[in-house]
Amino acid sequence: MNPEVLRIEAVSFGYSKEALLFEHFSLSLKMGEVKALVGPSGVGKSTLFELILGRLKPQSGSIEASSFSQVFQDPYSSFHPTYTIREQISDVTSMKGYELLLLQMGLEEDYLDALPHKLSGGQLQRCSILRALLMKPKLLLLDEPTSALDNLNQLDIMKLIVEHLDGMGVLLITHDQYLAQWCADEIITLA
Repeated sequence: MNPEVLRIEAVSFGYSKEALLFEHFSLSLKMGEVKALVGPSGVGKSTLFELILGRLKPQSGSIEASSFSQVFQDPYSSFHPTYTIREQISDVTSMKGYELLLLQMGLEEDYLDALPHKLSGGQLQRCSILRALLMKPKLLLLDEPTSALDNLNQLDIMKLIVEHLDGMGVLLITHDQYLAQWCADEIITLA
């Protein structure tokens, strides 16, 4: 039986006590699973990630998360503008196995020695996913990770992430119902 990498127990949270985004919300994610959070903008998908990351505190309930890495929708906010991609990846991981991942993601080695603003949004997002995978997390949090990519790259990158599921669980925020249906073991609709 695969171990749990995320447990959310009866979490309630709102930016005001009168308007809760979550009321007694629970979720469990095991290694090897992909769960997708879908729903319109403003229902709390990204807020849930902020709670998991510990940047926000629930008003009640508990959240237990294994070691994690995350990929955000905006790749330019994920990298410091004055350091190379390689410096920022090697700060958080050993870079072991990066050559194979570069090849699988269609990235050139030269991209790693560039400053973030020198890369396109799609290239930078793939670098963000590269960094997240190299960190070898037990829990991978993905917030619209393929929105900066074209359709062909979206599918290839999600296939690559799914191939790494033996060592982690994935919680995915997406507006793309087809992507959620393709890769998720369970789709959780927030309304």
